[in-house]
Amino acid sequence: MEEMALKEFKKWMAVFLSVFGGLAAAAVLLVVYVDPFFQYHKPLEHFPYVVDHQVNQNPGMAKHMEYDSVILGSSMTVNFNTGWFQELFGLRALKLSYSGAFPKDQANIMDIIFCSGQEVKAVFLGIDVITYSGGVEETKYPIPEYLYDDKVWNDVPYVLNKDVLLEYILRPLADPEPTDLATVYASWWTEEYYNKQWVMHNYVMPQLEEEEADPESYVRNVEANLKANICPYIERNPDTEFYVFFPPYSILFWNDVQRENHMEATMREYAYITERLLAYENVRVFFFPNQEWIVCNLDNYADYSHYHPDINRYMTECFASGECEVTVETLEEELQKMREVVAAFDFEELFSQEY
Repeated sequence: MEEMALKEFKKWMAVFLSVFGGLAAAAVLLVVYVDPFFQYHKPLEHFPYVVDHQVNQNPGMAKHMEYDSVILGSSMTVNFNTGWFQELFGLRALKLSYSGAFPKDQANIMDIIFCSGQEVKAVFLGIDVITYSGGVEETKYPIPEYLYDDKVWNDVPYVLNKDVLLEYILRPLADPEPTDLATVYASWWTEEYYNKQWVMHNYVMPQLEEEEADPESYVRNVEANLKANICPYIERNPDTEFYVFFPPYSILFWNDVQRENHMEATMREYAYITERLLAYENVRVFFFPNQEWIVCNLDNYADYSHYHPDINRYMTECFASGECEVTVETLEEELQKMREVVAAFDFEELFSQEY
């Protein structure tokens, strides 16, 4: 009796394993065929891809999309429309933003970009000074190494992943929408969020620091980050033009800077990065923080730093026209203008109102 039961158990176990193995193989084949993270091929022509995970999907896009320029940076870059770069430059741009990006995040994706076989004519790189004083190996989120290398045998977490199958293959099929790569990663804020009342309602005032930061306090980390994560790609790709730009955070950012007492240290960061990068012939630098008409009008923002897509459009036009471009000779003038914008702003009046 026990022998018969054991045979029956083995029979059903073999059936179970066969079915399970068949389903797993089918899942793997489906993931590889659709390839929602673009690890093996460019997008299928008619599949409604969901592109919403920067860390997981950027490396595959950099490997297999067709492009001749890239947009890199933090959430300050997510509202660029790549169609503008076609219109103004004749470039086929690919947006590869990382919200909260550190310099190491840029290095990780540039490793892939410049090994992709694409002819990269231009890189549009947004620089946030607050992250360039961080650690050289620091990234905003943990990097799934199996998606960033060229090995196939370590891709099991991708090809046998329930969330990939359900959220990036089956869900899009159930509710298909055309994929618009021109606006991929665009912020969720709709028009009604870009107003002074919303911004002030959500703004949190930092504590006041009595001791002023040493103007040189950030330079060591900035220097290390540029040396490790940015400059090598500029040096190794002299035929690629790098459009480096500093985003225009709102006047509330500068209120934070004043209260935290690191105004001159921040100015020194801007100066050091600009001077260091302009030593290369294939780098242009654009300085937007002192654009008073942008930064002092909180109706341009959805919070203290994130601006309306119209500002992204304006910056794109500046890249094309040369407006707001700085040189080593004009840099100090622009920094002084930044100081004057902050000094002239009536913070007392702003914070005296009810929101």
